[in-house]
Amino acid sequence: MENEKSKIEELFARNVFTMEKMKERLPAKVYSAVEKVCASGGDLTRAQADAVAKAMKDWAIENGATHYSHWFQPLNGTTAEKHDAFLTPGAEDGSYVLQLSGKDLLRGEPDASSFPSGGLRSTFEARGYTAWDITSPAFLKEASTGKILCIPTVFYSYTGEALDKKAPLLQSMEIISAQTVRLLRILGNKKVKKVTPQVGVEQEYFLVDAGNYMKRADLKYSGHTLFGAPATKGQALDDHYFGVIRERVGSFMRDLNFELWKLGVPAKTQHNEVPPGQHELAPIYENANIALDHNQLVMETMKRVAVQHGLRCLLHEKPYAGVNGSGKHNNWSLLTDEGENLLDPGESPERNIQFLLILASVLRAVDLHADLLRQSVSDPGNDLRLGGFEAPPAIISVFLGAQLDDVMRQLIETGRAKGHIKGGKLRTGISTLQDIDKDATDRNRTSPFAFTGNKFEFRMVGSSDSIGEPVTVINTIVAETLSDVCDRLEKAKDIETEVHDIIKEFFTEHERIVFNGNGYAKEWVKEAERRGLPNYRTMAEAAAALTAPASVKLYEKFGIYSRAELESRQEIQYDTYAKTVHIDALTMIEMAGKQIIPGCMQYEKELAQTVLALREAGEVVDTETRRLKQVASHIEDAQNALEKLTKQCAKGAEITDAKKRAFYYQDTIKPTMAKLRAPCDALEMLVDERMWPFPTYGDLMFEV
Repeated sequence: MENEKSKIEELFARNVFTMEKMKERLPAKVYSAVEKVCASGGDLTRAQADAVAKAMKDWAIENGATHYSHWFQPLNGTTAEKHDAFLTPGAEDGSYVLQLSGKDLLRGEPDASSFPSGGLRSTFEARGYTAWDITSPAFLKEASTGKILCIPTVFYSYTGEALDKKAPLLQSMEIISAQTVRLLRILGNKKVKKVTPQVGVEQEYFLVDAGNYMKRADLKYSGHTLFGAPATKGQALDDHYFGVIRERVGSFMRDLNFELWKLGVPAKTQHNEVPPGQHELAPIYENANIALDHNQLVMETMKRVAVQHGLRCLLHEKPYAGVNGSGKHNNWSLLTDEGENLLDPGESPERNIQFLLILASVLRAVDLHADLLRQSVSDPGNDLRLGGFEAPPAIISVFLGAQLDDVMRQLIETGRAKGHIKGGKLRTGISTLQDIDKDATDRNRTSPFAFTGNKFEFRMVGSSDSIGEPVTVINTIVAETLSDVCDRLEKAKDIETEVHDIIKEFFTEHERIVFNGNGYAKEWVKEAERRGLPNYRTMAEAAAALTAPASVKLYEKFGIYSRAELESRQEIQYDTYAKTVHIDALTMIEMAGKQIIPGCMQYEKELAQTVLALREAGEVVDTETRRLKQVASHIEDAQNALEKLTKQCAKGAEITDAKKRAFYYQDTIKPTMAKLRAPCDALEMLVDERMWPFPTYGDLMFEV
């Protein structure tokens, strides 16, 4: 086994039914039909589907699979699977055969009323359909249930609405491909037939000892700590980032890589992140829909492998207060079927008219739909993360860097760009070291949407989120602007002049979205407000963007969502926010009421007995009395907040309107939760550690 694991090339995609494996097992005509559908769309005949299903089933069984599953990604942001054995009744003699039909490959039928639908499906309306995504390869999932053949699918309701994260993404990929190809044809490129959004997802996560995890109700129920005083040592010394990986963590990473490589996930980079206990895994770029599937598998596999190492993987955006949270940086670019990255500025970006036109179009798209981009990364965990500790602010802006910013300003001022800033050399001053070729611009870690050489990095996505929604938004808003550009160019008498006019116009009108400074600065909040940029601080506030007139017009234009589907997703956002905060609040009530306050009362009792004993002995008890009063005061504050929170939660559960309930939890419950946490965290710093009921931040972050 060790020898096998060392051969990465042999290990990679071993559990994936790749196109190469399909080609080996299918008749040539059937394989050609599959290739055609993957490249250009269309349908397989039933006979062709039967042939693919048989080949897929035979391969899976040969590799130890007993069941298959339509694997899909519902609107709760996770994945879903129902396992069916290959066993199928055979002849009348009662025998059974192992079978997967083309019908079963193409379509499944899960219960659509048991997943979030935002009112699109009632409880009694149960039927839903999963449809095979032929462009994402099937794979074998190895777990305690054995080996399961997972067939990537999309999920629709009986009435035709998309109830998952993937169907809209696939639609948006086709739309941006069509509009980009249309533009390239106008500009003279007649060879390109397809443009595919490429995505690379940097996944941050925390690891915690399983024993400590199980002692904390907040980690079990909420995925993050709801109480906790700062650890004596956090990230202040910057000694964890890129530091030596601990042995236990290294062992986890090693096995994680093996499992991901078997699934065809091109896991590339691993390292320690800034806070103790935080790490990152980054893959190589892939087609957006495959990157979506793979990122879901990354998160699932992280959790599973962590358990095998006596650890738990925390994917919440803010597991600990006071240190960096976890994000999922989405690196997005556009790749033609000829291998050209359309976001590569080349050696002379000021003369690369095609690049400048696409760049200006992205700026316009982000400016016009900043609210929708912000909404696409909304969740309660991200509310805690955005705006500090190396997470970008909730205000959408674009970082271009010195080189492109200079080109943009030349075009705005004169209509022409005569040159560009060059990177130059970094002189090391050491004879044995070569001088370093510098990039033309620095990076900006505070920017939500940053150009980083040949791609845009959308840094706002939360670590637990599906990338389906944000990538769908990026694809669609850029496609809209490219469509508008094509409309103008197709009517223009002089295309070259019109292209230059559009570039200057877009840069001029949407300059406000460009910000290269410190996104953490308080001054930026005021400046963004002056510029008219939206600032949605919470998930509840951002949900309004889904049904804004510009959003409805955008999605209906391309047929991705109807107004009803947008309203349903907005309903889900409000409902998810309220339910998540409600669970957090109930968990705080349990921990404070059953653990923290009783434990602190026991310490208070011991203190009181000590004070009495010392007084009787004639000793001065000023220090002991002062400490007793501090503890008693914090207990009183905690008890009062606990009682208030309990009443508020009961009232919140009675609110039936989803939007009102979400804002009630934002405006009423959250502040009371903060009032409960403050005295409890203060008590942690006073109470004898023997009486503190669960592991502290120091235990959680350093005992890994």
